Amino acid sequence: MDAVATQTTMETTKVTSIKPLAESPAFSSLPSACMFNGDPSDEADPNDPELTIPVVDMSLLTSGSPDQRSKLIKNLKKAINHEVPPSLMKAMIDACHGFFTLPDEEREEFKSSNDVLEMFNCGTSYNLDLDKLLMWRDFFNARVHPEFYALSKPAGVSEVSLKFSRKTRQVALEITSAIAESLGLDPSYIHHAMNTDRGFEILAANYYPPCPQTESAIGLPRHTDSGLFTLLIQNEMNGLQVEHNGKWATIDVPPNCFFVNLADQMDILTNGKYKSLIHRATLNNKATRISVVFSHGPSADTVIAPAPELLEKHGQAPKYIGMNYIEYMKIQLSGKSYQKSTLDHMQYEHAG
Repeated sequence: MDAVATQTTMETTKVTSIKPLAESPAFSSLPSACMFNGDPSDEADPNDPELTIPVVDMSLLTSGSPDQRSKLIKNLKKAINHEVPPSLMKAMIDACHGFFTLPDEEREEFKSSNDVLEMFNCGTSYNLDLDKLLMWRDFFNARVHPEFYALSKPAGVSEVSLKFSRKTRQVALEITSAIAESLGLDPSYIHHAMNTDRGFEILAANYYPPCPQTESAIGLPRHTDSGLFTLLIQNEMNGLQVEHNGKWATIDVPPNCFFVNLADQMDILTNGKYKSLIHRATLNNKATRISVVFSHGPSADTVIAPAPELLEKHGQAPKYIGMNYIEYMKIQLSGKSYQKSTLDHMQYEHAG
């Protein structure tokens, strides 16, 4: 069966892809299933100087002095200049574009359940069984560590994603060491505590077609990521927004740079010192936006809790209960965290 192509059929048929709807000559207005009521935050002032995103030079993280590393790590929710070749980054985005332009029935071969341990998955929205609305995006996820699984279509996507994942993992490991050092811990502390040699890592891509009613739809609503942090690249179209002082700020990621987004497990491990970033994906009516995200996380069976060394050092009580990482991801996929952080389920009552 062809993917949904008109408003009428979309209202009555389970959607498998947003892309055919966006490209249909019959499409003129959003179906009610895609109508988004908005987030509690307003758009931030783009002239606010606090929203300027500096570029962190990765070479100083790997070879700079301790003082340089300490200063740079404070900007990790920023854009990272790194050693991943620009040609490889472009090839990864092109490969993702190739996947999303495959015929619907070929992409359906990679669709699976919402089990977080699946090798890969693709589809639309977030969790079609639980979503309260349909998001204006298609996606795929592929597990790339500790075992590497790759999509077999289109031609070349497996090779490109393997090279990209390995290079990006090297960047992630350096950032992890720098974070540990900035906390006054041994550089290898997070590696060992989070068992990142077996770290659960996902390579994901999002496809956001042009939308004629951008004020009425959303690519992804406000959320936080589940791992330690994510590294994001995108094509030339912006759409990533972060919550800043109660308002939304659009992030202009410089070309050939990664945007580093701190996530929930880092928040838990550091007892809130490195906070998980609330963000969302918005839309435009001009061109398709593609983002590629590498999620760096602990091993699936690791129990994450505030680091005892940090609690003792700062005389703090733990803000979060400990939880197995795989169980945490299951909560995130369950629908209990719709438009809010899964961290809400982890806080002790006495945590401020």
